[in-house]
Amino acid sequence: MAVLNRAAKAQPDTKTPDDFLFAPLLSGVGKTMLHVLLLSVGAVYVFPFLWMVGSAFKTNNEFFTLGLNPFPATLQVDNFRKAWEGANFSRYFFNTVFISVTVTLIVLLLTSMAGYALARLRMPGKRYLLIAIGVLFFLPAGYTIIPVIEIVRGLGLMNTIWAVIVTSVAGGMLFNTFLFVGYMRSIPPELEEAAVIDGASLWQRYWLVVLPLSRPMIATVGLFTFMSNWNAFFGPLVFTLGKPELRTLAVGMYAFQGQNSRDWVLMCMGATISILPIILVYVVLQRFFIEAFAGAVKN
Repeated sequence: MAVLNRAAKAQPDTKTPDDFLFAPLLSGVGKTMLHVLLLSVGAVYVFPFLWMVGSAFKTNNEFFTLGLNPFPATLQVDNFRKAWEGANFSRYFFNTVFISVTVTLIVLLLTSMAGYALARLRMPGKRYLLIAIGVLFFLPAGYTIIPVIEIVRGLGLMNTIWAVIVTSVAGGMLFNTFLFVGYMRSIPPELEEAAVIDGASLWQRYWLVVLPLSRPMIATVGLFTFMSNWNAFFGPLVFTLGKPELRTLAVGMYAFQGQNSRDWVLMCMGATISILPIILVYVVLQRFFIEAFAGAVKN
């Protein structure tokens, strides 16, 4: 018994400095204070958005008299019609959806194919190609805009919606290809070898074996690509400058701000129309987004 007591006393204290640092937060009072702090910080971030949405349904007079009060005295639903029809936001919305969906689908197909080729196939100069892709990824977009414009003009795509799509696809190839290369290298090659024994071709191995196993990365790349193109401003601004009807929501909001600089209520409504859809998409797909990101990090 004495031996056991001495052994217990001899055991080192396994508590770390973090245990003493965060010990007050583990108590009931500490948790309450932590929750209050987090809710306060969250309210600071959420309030501007709530104020914008509330101001979108105010009158011009209420916008100035109510100040920071986000709740309108009288709900002006007609403001939505004025911004949707009068400011042509319906067209901007369709352009944004079409560009974002098209670019996302093309980027997923091309980057997954390129990632599979670079991860699995033997080709001369593959290492140098990966180095070149990495160097180009860090090249600022502003330095390449003039040659890109010349290429688009040479293709006859200037002032068309396809100019935005082609340049957005090209811009999304580099980093996303790297992501697919890293993920597909983690897939056991024995699965493809079994498919080869069953007579599967190269395309069948990619389409039926590797691509289904890459669903976490497909979801990650797809969501990031869609969100980045929904919020894109510089590219759509440059390539739709000559045709206002081709503007996206981001560019349309910028032009609407200049044309209606005194109509603050309609500006808030235009911003609400621009932001709400992407927030709804994230809320609906939040679970898939987190699972995809966790799977990508894990692998």
